[in-house]
Amino acid sequence: MRKLAAVTAVALSFAYTGAFAESFTGWVADAMCAKDPHKVASADHAACAQKCIQGGEKPVLVVGDKVYNITNPDTLVPHAGHKVTVDADVKGDSLTVKSVKM
Repeated sequence: MRKLAAVTAVALSFAYTGAFAESFTGWVADAMCAKDPHKVASADHAACAQKCIQGGEKPVLVVGDKVYNITNPDTLVPHAGHKVTVDADVKGDSLTVKSVKM
């Protein structure tokens, strides 16, 4: 009986943890340009972000004045320079993106 209770508790903790993904709306920028968060929302920045990210810069998500590092950057590469809403798990200044909507 104790084993069943322990297994149930562990299973519920995994399900419970996944329920806390948060939504963030911001701009996908390259790490270099994100040093000036106001720049990333400009119309001219989209092409720059795409070029820099394709050139190897890491994508970040800029939400207001806050810049989040992305633990799974491949999820945001196709959205470089765009305003997106992501569902993600947060750990400090880093996001693990679960889904992206434009």
